[in-house]
Amino acid sequence: MRVLFVTSEIAPWVKTGGLGDVAGGLPQALGAAGVDVRVLVPRYPALREAFPDAGEIAGVGGLGGHLPDIALHEAVAPDGSILWLVDHPPYFRRPGNPYLGPEGHDWLDNHLRFGLLSRVAAWLGSDANFLTWRPDVIHCNDWQTALASAYLRLLPGGRAKSLVAIHNLSFQGLFDPTALHELGLPASSWSWDCVEHYGRLSFLKAGLQFADWITTVSPTYAQEIQTEEEGMGLGGLLRYRRERLTGILNGIDTSLWDPARDPYLERPYDAGRLDLKAENKAALQSEMGLARRHDLPLLGIVSRLTEQKGLDLVPAIAQAIAALPAQLVVLGSGTHPLEEAFSRLAGRHRHQFAARIGFDEGIAHRIEAGADIFLMPSRFEPCGLNQMFSLRYGTPPVVRATGGLADTVVDGVNGFSFAAAEPAALLATVRRAVDTWRDKPRWRAMQADGMGRDFGWREPAKRYAEIYRRL
Repeated sequence: MRVLFVTSEIAPWVKTGGLGDVAGGLPQALGAAGVDVRVLVPRYPALREAFPDAGEIAGVGGLGGHLPDIALHEAVAPDGSILWLVDHPPYFRRPGNPYLGPEGHDWLDNHLRFGLLSRVAAWLGSDANFLTWRPDVIHCNDWQTALASAYLRLLPGGRAKSLVAIHNLSFQGLFDPTALHELGLPASSWSWDCVEHYGRLSFLKAGLQFADWITTVSPTYAQEIQTEEEGMGLGGLLRYRRERLTGILNGIDTSLWDPARDPYLERPYDAGRLDLKAENKAALQSEMGLARRHDLPLLGIVSRLTEQKGLDLVPAIAQAIAALPAQLVVLGSGTHPLEEAFSRLAGRHRHQFAARIGFDEGIAHRIEAGADIFLMPSRFEPCGLNQMFSLRYGTPPVVRATGGLADTVVDGVNGFSFAAAEPAALLATVRRAVDTWRDKPRWRAMQADGMGRDFGWREPAKRYAEIYRRL
């Protein structure tokens, strides 16, 4: 069974969020499950540097519209995954974030950049493909590659089956109607039951319309996105296609996120040596300029600082957290008002609150290991990974019961959850978590439950392989 896994980012080379982690972990697990996988990704500078000897295996042209010719290169990742790199330097040889220019705004030609990636995927899944390897199924990820599903249906020739995976429904790839001609799509596709969405061309809607199967990254999120409240304007279409919509919880890289072998930690530990976790707490407190207090609970946050993540709720209860008393350490970047709010809190409550604006992989690992309680009060969370990292590191999380958070955190068993996205609800749950932390036998039982759960990629890969076989 041959599967082309198409993605706009892949960890560890190009990553802006959970999609990069999925692309870095799922293909390897699919290979272990007996699937013959190729990962199609743009040849960004980081991938060009990582694989300078990637040989060209094909030149592809005549893709239609304003889409340019490309060279296709092949590389083998350290984990054995085969990468096919789409090379067109004017589109993909750009610094920094794959979606944003230096000013922080979307590249104006994103419709062509990711339309090209989608079109190459469809070419590989069609009769035009002259290579000896042709996919049975094309696995598209988010709006950046969803248009491949539409190309497969709208253009002539034999075709592979398609699966569109939704990682975050709020990003839909919306562009002006003029993009239709530039992308080489037929004029007849400009209709409400094709690529048009409220007067814009939507990559994601087109993919959902034509995909042979749709998945998303947790069972609860699969239900939430069918509602008007959380469907982001696509709830009706997803309800219409619900018989071909499946929620599969993401996995995590359990070799990278393993407290027993984590090179970033002061002292590795496991469920049988939980006393050593205290050494990581003390080291984290020192690193972040906090008082080394073993008698105070240490709350941790590693996140984008945005309202979607519910992080605006935390400054509203900061005084109450300080009065518990408890400590708080924050790592992340996001909207300027929230960055400023956490920086002010750290200045006002020195030795009790600390904030590091930006991202550092080592500090992220040390917060997961050194914190007693992890905060993740997201307003919506398709899957979430940090709550799984926290559970694996014996750091019970406080989460809002939404999406993948609801599917992984069991209130009072391995963590704590609340329903209303309100400061009072978050504060009440933090207080409940701190009270439980003071009950050491019960706390150890919660830690053991979380650390004993399997959040690896093996089971999700089996679920995807079953869908491929069904298609």
